[in-house]
Amino acid sequence: MPHIVVIGAGVFGTWTAWHLRAGGARVTLVEAYAPGHSRSSSGDESRIIRCGYGPDELYSRFALRSLRLWREFSGSLGVDQPPIFHRCGVLWLAAGDDPYSDATRDTLEHGGYALQVLDPSALSVRYPHLNADGISVALLEPDCGVLMARRAVATLAARLVKDEVEVIPGQVAGVPEGTGPLRGVRFTDGKELRADMFVFACGAWLPKVFPELLGGRIRPTRQVVMYFGPPAGDDRFGPRHTPAWVDFRAEIYGGPDLEGRGLRVGIDRHGPEFDPDASDRTLDAESVATARRWLSRRFPAMADAPLVESRVCQYENTSTGDFLIDRHPDRENVWIVGGGSGHGFKHGPAVGEYVAQLITAGGEAEPRFALNTNASDPHRSVY
Repeated sequence: MPHIVVIGAGVFGTWTAWHLRAGGARVTLVEAYAPGHSRSSSGDESRIIRCGYGPDELYSRFALRSLRLWREFSGSLGVDQPPIFHRCGVLWLAAGDDPYSDATRDTLEHGGYALQVLDPSALSVRYPHLNADGISVALLEPDCGVLMARRAVATLAARLVKDEVEVIPGQVAGVPEGTGPLRGVRFTDGKELRADMFVFACGAWLPKVFPELLGGRIRPTRQVVMYFGPPAGDDRFGPRHTPAWVDFRAEIYGGPDLEGRGLRVGIDRHGPEFDPDASDRTLDAESVATARRWLSRRFPAMADAPLVESRVCQYENTSTGDFLIDRHPDRENVWIVGGGSGHGFKHGPAVGEYVAQLITAGGEAEPRFALNTNASDPHRSVY
């Protein structure tokens, strides 16, 4: 069996290792910190899983496949384990003319995806604690919801160990320039690991490992997520009564109070450049004020809610928001898997399956994921 090393135990790396191992490969998974750690793009407590992607049905299909695999994995944990997936629904809020939401509706309806269209009055009946003023239409994906991100990655990595995948600590010092097969990777402690093939799925660290190739093509940016505490004894903001939501016009997304963490509010605009190892992760006052303004408008009962937790993480953006999944142009046994661009977590199972098929079965490559289609000039179209 081929020996394949996967560098990076985030959601892309762990699911790639999962599918490679299921296909019979010998797999070693390398992680610099720990699966689901706080500096990773796969960290934090939760992530939304939705199938709506405007006109990009490619990502809708990936999300639907991933949803099935996430639910299977969550169900395999047993009734004594907390779920990985919460089926609370995902709500799109469209204010006024919103071409992206219109395209999302067309894609989901024509593709047979589960979708409910709510006008403002129906929205107010369904979610009376949500202020629908100014909302022209809302799209509810009832089968979607929220994944418990940090725990999902850590649990999957632990399952891999049981399936005879070696998970080892180590930070790759870089890949030497040159052509031909890569024989091994060297770690910062001087140790070397040799294998037949290498998959680099190390998220925001990819430009550090391949500075000449990926510098400017993948740009880590600072992103902020906040958790606000609901009133005591008030379950309106839990998953039975509050869905996850996306409000692209306001550049806000979020989700219900899960496992007592608080109502989650994230800011979906690209922040400044960010170093995943060294940049400061202290919450800034401007982000808190932006979140509170949105809460005051849409969830008035949460206007003065206390901020109980916060996270400063990162996106690793490509120019378009498309994934970057391709073979290294000079190293035929090296694959690069990254560019989650803030929306990638949900797709982990399908990405891992796609990568495993490319490597082991010569599957057909998606042109949009190719290295030569991801330029350095930002013109993002995928959200």
